Amino acid sequence: MTEAEIQFGTDGWRAVISDTFTMANVRRVAQALADYVVSGPHSTPVVAVGYDTRFLSRRYAEEVAGVLAANAIGVLFSARATPSPVVSFVVKHRQLAGGVMITASHNPPEYNGIKFKGDYGGSALPEMTSQIEARLQANTAEGREPLTTDFSRAVGRGQVEFIDPRPEYFARLQELVDMEKVRSLKLPVVIDPMYGAGQGYLREFLAEDGLKVVEIRGEINPAFGGVNPEPIAKNLAALATAVREAGAVAGFATDGDADRVGAMDHEGNFVDSHRIFALLLQHLAGRRGWEGDVVKTFSTTQMVDILAGRYGRKLHITPVGFKYICELMLAQPILIGGEESGGIGITRHIPERDGLFNSLLLMEIMAATGKNLQELIVELMAAIGPHYYDRVDLHLGPEEDEDFRQHFVERLPDRLAGQVVERCDRLDGVKLFLAGGRWILFRASGTEPVVRVYAEAPSPDEVAELLAAGRELLERR
Repeated sequence: MTEAEIQFGTDGWRAVISDTFTMANVRRVAQALADYVVSGPHSTPVVAVGYDTRFLSRRYAEEVAGVLAANAIGVLFSARATPSPVVSFVVKHRQLAGGVMITASHNPPEYNGIKFKGDYGGSALPEMTSQIEARLQANTAEGREPLTTDFSRAVGRGQVEFIDPRPEYFARLQELVDMEKVRSLKLPVVIDPMYGAGQGYLREFLAEDGLKVVEIRGEINPAFGGVNPEPIAKNLAALATAVREAGAVAGFATDGDADRVGAMDHEGNFVDSHRIFALLLQHLAGRRGWEGDVVKTFSTTQMVDILAGRYGRKLHITPVGFKYICELMLAQPILIGGEESGGIGITRHIPERDGLFNSLLLMEIMAATGKNLQELIVELMAAIGPHYYDRVDLHLGPEEDEDFRQHFVERLPDRLAGQVVERCDRLDGVKLFLAGGRWILFRASGTEPVVRVYAEAPSPDEVAELLAAGRELLERR
């Protein structure tokens, strides 16, 4: 194993199963995590360990637990597949030393990964992942093998305790969401966990409150039915069909570890993360009157800028990766932070994305206003102007990828898709701002071998034109 084989990206380490993501490498990462935890302020550290529904996820989680136990770290081990935000909530609620989640989130099924959660109940901060990587590299250089113990023996010795986090998590949701309003939604809602770790969570929670719920893709399927577990339009045809067939008021989807959210209106039209972010901000800052600033990542809609200004909230912009949003949530009075990928966090809950909580808040908004998602979006666009968005992912070969990283900036045009380029921002990738709030962003993914091209404009046709022009520019050599 070389140091370059294991690197933390925008949210933890992810790799292809049986290629780099092996039991041996999982133990090496777990040892580095253990070293980090033991060096921290907790005298008798306890760490929560959860896992998603991917191939071998529970087995990998047991390996992590065995390493933590061998390093005298107590483990609270989830008795079933568990969403990432639930692991983060347990860490914060029980005041643990941290959390480990085995998941590759929205990535294709051949991937798995490890996310580390800080003792505050959120994504590991950049300096934390740097320290963990440094410990990993030092262990490798010194030839230090991980300490480990058999999982079953660790359970027998009381070093590992099985937990069901649902009751305490559900109790917190009851405190945060106006369930009296949500219960007024008479028609069913459709829940789509996309075969991921969110399966059963919203169905069970809403059933307790008497709401009619239809859950689809709620069983274990490590291949995710041939569709990547990312709640974007191209992956949610099954949800659109289910919403129409059930006569549902709306549909809500979460990704592989349920920290991201996507939605469908009552007609099966996709509601993207940008509109969801805007609706949540409008509701929490406007109707609820919750205080705090707003954070968005570099690839997120201008709608957030407009709404933050209207509600007198300071806007912060970070590189892509929720760890940067989390960092601000811990340092400043932040109301809400979100990213293009559907990860939206509300600090009053946890400094972490939570697709389950956000789905419930969307139900609360519909109930509070008496309007469906389609009507809410029409109203939003009338108030702040039309905003449309799309993204394409371009798989480049090694030479093309290197060319993008080294020489793309040299080819930037003065005009794109007939529009003057007003300015360029390189906070994370290359973002070109055009007239009328239009923009296009080129950015290499931190978790997959692709270059993502994002665009926003006042009409779908203009977005398509921008993306086509961006693809042409990217492929020009």
